[in-house]
Order: sequence, then structure tokens, then C-alpha cells
Amino acid sequence: MINREDMLELTRRMTVSRNCLTRVAGCYVDADGEFDGSFNINFQKLRVSEREKNLEFAKKIPFAKTNENLKQYRFERGDQPQASMWTLLMSLRNVGLKNDAMMDTFYDLVMEHYQAEGPYAIFLYHGSYDVPLKGKDKEYQGESEEVYQFLIGTISPQVADQEPGEPVCGFLFPAFTDRSTDIQHINVYQSDILRPHQELEKKILRCWG
Repeated sequence: MINREDMLELTRRMTVSRNCLTRVAGCYVDADGEFDGSFNINFQKLRVSEREKNLEFAKKIPFAKTNENLKQYRFERGDQPQASMWTLLMSLRNVGLKNDAMMDTFYDLVMEHYQAEGPYAIFLYHGSYDVPLKGKDKEYQGESEEVYQFLIGTISPQVADQEPGEPVCGFLFPAFTDRSTDIQHINVYQSDILRPHQELEKKILRCWG
């Protein structure tokens, strides 16, 4: 189960003035399912309007209704087929998305299985949050307890040429469990719980509840 307060704590660091996102990378896919361009940029180099828009997209995932639109799933580590995605996401997290070859591998895996009705966009955000200690009175203390490095992935339909709309599905990895890094789990977002993109969990991420 996901603790709503953990998610709210994270989203409070997703504003222009208190931004914990460091980088954003993405690619565009045309109506035929073909690659249609990509980018990879330091988040602070975006124009303010672009930062605001991307923060809203990224925030959509952890701010979703916990345990309804945003659910926790488990990753298998080791030699199982699903471990390859866990390894890829861990590697992308560790290099802060600064590896275009690994990004292309991630895009290819999504494009192979994602079921779209038109052109769409795949965005991946890297963030870093110094988690402050909490005292027994639950008040924040000055010192940091750990650094939570994370990825937020979103998949959105394109509302115009290379202009993504609201995310329809996505994920937060590693999970932020009990205010700490949880590399065994991933939080998966579905905007429509009645018609979810189940291929995200079953074929792309290969995780289970």
C-alpha cells in the first residue's frame, strides 16, 4: 500500500521554486508507431513556461489517488526476464538519464508493446530529493536522512505535433516507501482505472501486484 503523505511530501518539491527534478528526456512516436524524434536536457535549462508544464506532467503521477489510480507493484530481481527492465531503470536512475543509448533501449521497449490509438510521447524525469529527518513529534529537522533519487515516467497522447497532452499512464521508480528508497517496488499510474493500459505493467515494466 502507498502512503498518501509520502506522495504529498514528494510533490511539494515539484514546484518552480522548490524543484527536485534534475533532467528530462523524451521521445515522440507517430501515428504509425514509428520513432519521430527525441530530446535529453538539464531541467533547469528549460524555459520557465516549459518547466512549469513539465512539473505538472511529472507531478501527475505521485499526486494521483493513491491505491486507486496509483498502485504499488513488485519487481523481480535476478535472472528472470522482467529483471532486465529493473536493471535498465536502475542504470538510468544512477546516471541521471545521461546515456542516450540506454534511453533508446527504454523507448524501444515501450514502443514495442504500448497500445496507442494515435501519436504519443514518452517522457522520463530524473529527480533527487534530500529527505529530511523527522523528530518524534513528526516535525522536520534540518539534517538530511538520505538522498532519494528517482525516475518518473509518463506516456501521453500528442494533442499537436510533438505537443503532449495529459499523461494517461506512467510510473514512479523506485517506490518512495516510508519516506525511503524502495528498489523492490514501483508505483504505476493509470488515469482511467476502468480502461487501464495493462501492457504497461504486464509487458513493458513486467511487474506484478
